Amino acid sequence: MLDLNTKKIKKNAFRITKQRDKTSIRVRIPGGQLPAEIIPTLYEIATKYGDGKLHITSRQGFEITGINFENMKKINELISPVIEKLELPYGVQIDNPKEGYPASGTRNISACIGNRVCPYANYNTTELARRIEAAVFPHDHHFKIATTGCPNDCIKAHMQDFGIIGMANVKYDPYYCVGCEACVKNCKKRVVGALEMVEGKVVRNEAICIECGECVLTCPMQAWSRKEEKLYKLVIMGRTGKKGPRLAQTFIQGADEASIIKIIQNTYGYVDEYIDRTLPKEHVGYIVDRTGYQEFKKWALKDVKLPKEAKVAEYIYW
Repeated sequence: MLDLNTKKIKKNAFRITKQRDKTSIRVRIPGGQLPAEIIPTLYEIATKYGDGKLHITSRQGFEITGINFENMKKINELISPVIEKLELPYGVQIDNPKEGYPASGTRNISACIGNRVCPYANYNTTELARRIEAAVFPHDHHFKIATTGCPNDCIKAHMQDFGIIGMANVKYDPYYCVGCEACVKNCKKRVVGALEMVEGKVVRNEAICIECGECVLTCPMQAWSRKEEKLYKLVIMGRTGKKGPRLAQTFIQGADEASIIKIIQNTYGYVDEYIDRTLPKEHVGYIVDRTGYQEFKKWALKDVKLPKEAKVAEYIYW
């Protein structure tokens, strides 16, 4: 019988499975996009050392199943080119890729397809996911982070510890507006009805506008456009699970990228301070429930310089 250090195995991104002599490895795909050239490596591992199957996880990674524990060292060597192509080029600090993944806590950072493909997306979600990856991985605390291009929220950002939703940050030039009402009708029918015609021009109700960018796509005269500055809505502490599943709530409306990354980094320090170390693991949302939102906010916003447009929730009730 093998003498297994389960804690070390999990930290190396291998799983303890219900088959006592088998494990599986979790392969990170930050931002959900991978070069096709790594597929043969995954195929080789799955067919030579696994059960011939690749499981696509809910977080856009791969899990290669049916691996014998004694082959973990060999698997780590084989997976190193994948790590070198998906992690190191984007600034992730992994000292020795041939030893495999150095942590299993922060889950793969997932992303919708973003504005590389989708006309509704307001930013490149994969690029931001990779920048977050470089800032936080490797780490052993259990965080779930997702980036989505618009309020359609195709990646289910509202079920994450941190969900980053792209805002269109629109501007309106009445000079180009011909009063056709295309944007007004579309917003009323498909979105939230934040636009109305007043004396032949469009007026936006900023209190209810969700910054989706539909007006930009609908206007035939380009009276609506997106500003160059990218802003985001940051929603926090959504979760599934047996105990109190819930949707994430808005923490900041109008955050910039640097602030979001700093907030996530600050939260690791908050967890270090308050995590219940008698438990095998504790998700950050339960820690926020225990310490209170105000304590979390104090830690999260330390040394963060938000844009002047940003609005931070004074209170959050989940």
